[in-house]
Amino acid sequence: MEVPGEPLLRLRGLSTDIALRRGTVHALDQVDLEVRQGETLGIVGESGSGKTMTVLSIMGLLPPGGSVVGGEILFDGRDLRTMRAPELRRVRGVEMGMVFQDPLTSLNPTMRIGAQVAEPLRVHQGVGKAEARERAVEILRRVGMPRPDKIVDDYPHQLSGGMRQRVVIAMALIRSPRLLIADEPTTALDVTTQRQILELIDDLREEFKMAVILVTHDLGVIAGRADRVAVMYAGRVAETATTTELFRAPRHRYTEALMRALPESAAEGRLYSIPGLPPDLSRPLTGCRFAPRCRFATDECRTTDVPLTGDGHAFACLHPVTEPITIAASAGQARAAAAPAEPILSVRDLVKEYDAGGAGLRKGAGRVSAVAGVSFEVKPGETLGIVGESGCGKSTVGRLVAGLETPTGGRIVVDGTDIAGLDRRERHRMHRKVQLMFQDSYAAMNPRMRVDSILTEPLEIQQVGDAAARRARVSELLDQVGLPRRALERYPHEFSGGQLQRIGLARSLALRPRLIVADEPVSALDVSVQAQVLNLMRDLQGELGLSYVFISHDLSVVDYMADRIGVMYLGKLVEVGPAHQVVRAPRHPYTQALLDAVPSPDPGHTPSPDTTIQGELPSALNPPTGCRFRTRCPLAQDVCATEPVLEGGGHQVACHFPLREETQAT
Repeated sequence: MEVPGEPLLRLRGLSTDIALRRGTVHALDQVDLEVRQGETLGIVGESGSGKTMTVLSIMGLLPPGGSVVGGEILFDGRDLRTMRAPELRRVRGVEMGMVFQDPLTSLNPTMRIGAQVAEPLRVHQGVGKAEARERAVEILRRVGMPRPDKIVDDYPHQLSGGMRQRVVIAMALIRSPRLLIADEPTTALDVTTQRQILELIDDLREEFKMAVILVTHDLGVIAGRADRVAVMYAGRVAETATTTELFRAPRHRYTEALMRALPESAAEGRLYSIPGLPPDLSRPLTGCRFAPRCRFATDECRTTDVPLTGDGHAFACLHPVTEPITIAASAGQARAAAAPAEPILSVRDLVKEYDAGGAGLRKGAGRVSAVAGVSFEVKPGETLGIVGESGCGKSTVGRLVAGLETPTGGRIVVDGTDIAGLDRRERHRMHRKVQLMFQDSYAAMNPRMRVDSILTEPLEIQQVGDAAARRARVSELLDQVGLPRRALERYPHEFSGGQLQRIGLARSLALRPRLIVADEPVSALDVSVQAQVLNLMRDLQGELGLSYVFISHDLSVVDYMADRIGVMYLGKLVEVGPAHQVVRAPRHPYTQALLDAVPSPDPGHTPSPDTTIQGELPSALNPPTGCRFRTRCPLAQDVCATEPVLEGGGHQVACHFPLREETQAT
């Protein structure tokens, strides 16, 4: 939708540098953007493209060494670069608001929620303490916070991820700003919470008549929420258009490559992967910055600095896309059934409970029911996807299977051995057969160890081979995950996110396991890097005969990777079946709600409001009796107070009112 009127914010030739000891990074180069009152501008691109640096330049929150070196930042006709400091602080403090990617690090852990939400009022408007608290409660209520009069006295660590994000939004909105900047506001959230937060921003935009800049690497988020889109690459705007026009007929080859890398666009069982890496912005660049990675690039592209041209739909490409791109609603396909074989993993009636007091404190506070009677199997060479909201127990299941935690009850049989009954030393030996691939590979590595030591460590701990054999195995691992030998001498902080995930995969392969538990392995990656890692995991599965337990909240990714899918809710499996059936013909209302919450890269897609999950996930300390989903289910009746049984043959569901064909996804 084209919003009439003069732009509220206009960037003209914005250029930003970051001075480092090794040189100067030219983070932004001649960026032109604008956003009008009541409009949402989406900014999308890979990590390092300049998305976040653009909004930090607007807000004056650049990192040390950062400075705007050229251009104008016009807000309501006033250039922020020429303002005096007091006036600039007032504009940023009152007329602009920003929602950061990680709400936990954006909040002061030592301050109560109410004090943090009200702080802008007290600093910029001199509001008294009592009035500030009252207005904090009101804005928390308007952003959908349950029990806001109680929440104001809590600390950030006492809230869920979705609730913390609502607090950060409340902080940004309490001054009724004219411009709201949301920088990756839903990256770390599951799909249901993500949908609630994005709908909240939409509603508040209409209520406050704000302009919104939405920064994300998720094309689905952009398609469903933005009026116009700017695609950035290597510090420049590569393409800009209305959302409908951009997704219907992208012109820049980089935009096309991003769309083809989506799991929904997988062709012949493989994701398109953009080759190479973005350029080093500390070095002089000539020609089109995407040319080294573009399959259509010519010598002219490598030598010609292509300007952004076009009226309404502008792009900087000498060989633009000429055919419209069609993105399927879902690209997964029915897979051949696994040959009859003994399962590599058999989980039966798995239970995990924690003392609510933690480490023996607050005895009698109760028990947290993290996993409650879960059963499933994984056959050799098969991938089981486990999906669900944050707090559903899927990561706990992964840690139990990997032997990192001891179950409260049940059996975990790996290759014929029940690891649930093993002592610590025996479970340690089972790590040769089962390995865990972490979500955050950097956090899982010792930052003081080089890659050579990181990959050799599991071989040394398990006493596999001599020094020469270990060196040979490490070299073999690098070849398998596509990293050069020189990577061995570098430290984790010297790698990109995708390279770190390759190192994490290599480490999990070091002992030649038969089963890998992959816990959200691509959730923090750009769509292009995600495609590379997923393709690599599937290639190695075929080459080595690996089995995966693939844990994720992204159903489009799980649909691409998995043979079968298990859907978890509050510690229980509510649906299990072949991936293509679970995704295209879900039988449980919760599964349907998860599917409808997945952001679609189709701007015309409108999820049904009837399938929106209401409210927060109930506490695992006191879960609902019977069906645990009944407190949030639109189909719930009195009979749901009795627990349903997971049944149904190949496609099982635990529901008293399983979905009929006419209500299922197509």
